[in-house]
Amino acid sequence: MSDPQAATPATVEQLPTPARSSVVSDELTRLLGDVRAMAPKDADIHFQFDGKLHLHIDMHKLEDVARMEVLLPTLCGSIFSNIRRGLVDNHPFLHRLTALVDR
Repeated sequence: MSDPQAATPATVEQLPTPARSSVVSDELTRLLGDVRAMAPKDADIHFQFDGKLHLHIDMHKLEDVARMEVLLPTLCGSIFSNIRRGLVDNHPFLHRLTALVDR
């Protein structure tokens, strides 16, 4: 007696792969590029999210901090607000400019 299941070839359907969205990372990359174009070459630029998105720019020279402090409110459609100066923990020769990203 033959097995009816053995006679039919097994077919496995692929599950649809959900489309990946990179909208957030694309936007952050664009913002980073715009800020990096205006910042000193040796500046360390990064984002922090703690319920709100913050931009941090660490620089060596106070003159660069002052220049970026004036430029930052005009960049990217004026989305940077609450700009303030500070120091970088464990790096006594770095000055940090922090801004809230209004997006």
